[in-house]
Amino acid sequence: MQIITSRLPGSGRLAKVLVLSRMAKQRLKWMDYYQARRENAALTCRYFGISRQTFYRWKRRYDPRDLTSLEERSHRPRQVRHPTWSPELARAVLEIREQRPRWGKDKLAVLLRREDWQVSTSMVGRILTSLKTRGVLREPPANGISARKRQRSRPYAVRKPKEYQAREPGDIVQVDTLDVRPLPGVILKHFTARDVVSRWDVLEVHTRATATTAKAFLDTLQGRLPFPLKAIQVDGGSEFQGGFEQACQERGLHLFVLPPRSPKLNGHVERAQRTHTEEFYELYPDDLEITPLNQALREWERVYNYVRPHQSLGYLTPFEYLRARNASTNKAYLTLSANSRAAGKSRPQTRQSAAMALGP
Repeated sequence: MQIITSRLPGSGRLAKVLVLSRMAKQRLKWMDYYQARRENAALTCRYFGISRQTFYRWKRRYDPRDLTSLEERSHRPRQVRHPTWSPELARAVLEIREQRPRWGKDKLAVLLRREDWQVSTSMVGRILTSLKTRGVLREPPANGISARKRQRSRPYAVRKPKEYQAREPGDIVQVDTLDVRPLPGVILKHFTARDVVSRWDVLEVHTRATATTAKAFLDTLQGRLPFPLKAIQVDGGSEFQGGFEQACQERGLHLFVLPPRSPKLNGHVERAQRTHTEEFYELYPDDLEITPLNQALREWERVYNYVRPHQSLGYLTPFEYLRARNASTNKAYLTLSANSRAAGKSRPQTRQSAAMALGP
């Protein structure tokens, strides 16, 4: 009588392979390749890109009858550190922590020593961790009450939508203030506005940064920009609220306000503040009274927009960039002076004459 079994040769090894982890299967390939290449370890290591030390370590572990020998072993220490505190100390820590749920191990250790417990701060921390792990200590749920300063509601300003992108000059103009300290106890407020597309800047300094002075700077900004202003992006400063916000709404300007503690989102104007500090204020030797200072700032603004090459614009000036953009897109709304080509030797013309000079 002949008995035929349905089990195929090698099916047992195949079943064991299926339950191996991905890394164990890879190590099994090492061993199979090693056997197929007449036990050439150097060739095996080069083929799989492993070191000989790694290969021989796993070769010593490898048991062809037990493929699980290629699995990672537990790294748990053979001798585990056991708690050295007493149950009474653990109960004392639990009672004090439940009374003061927001106090950490440092403060709890001081209280325990006042009660004549000989305990270190680190031991209190380990006890707290053990109590939380075992589920004995549970943090109380927050009731939702916050004592932080309440943010004033903004009737018009909003967060900039993600889909809103600056593609044309004037789409987004970032505005920020800078403290100028010419003398101890004297602080002037420098306003900077930068167009993120053309890098065109408008500058002005005031004695204070209030909604009134910010509104006055808005008038200056719209008067000096050579293109229509469509949107302004500011931080949450109080000077950009109240009357300034109302003025933006009345003029139909989008007003985008940044989230708290995120100056990087106004990176263009923040970088401009550094440039104006290093290239103007640190080199300005004259009177720091408001009137002469604003006159000097106006001259520096002309140099910045008409003379100074900008690396971000391919070493063009903002004026040259706008002129090239105007020529390529055939737009006539730029109000730049045609006589400014000679490095800004003359001041810009009026909007009407500049528009006529540039042509369609």
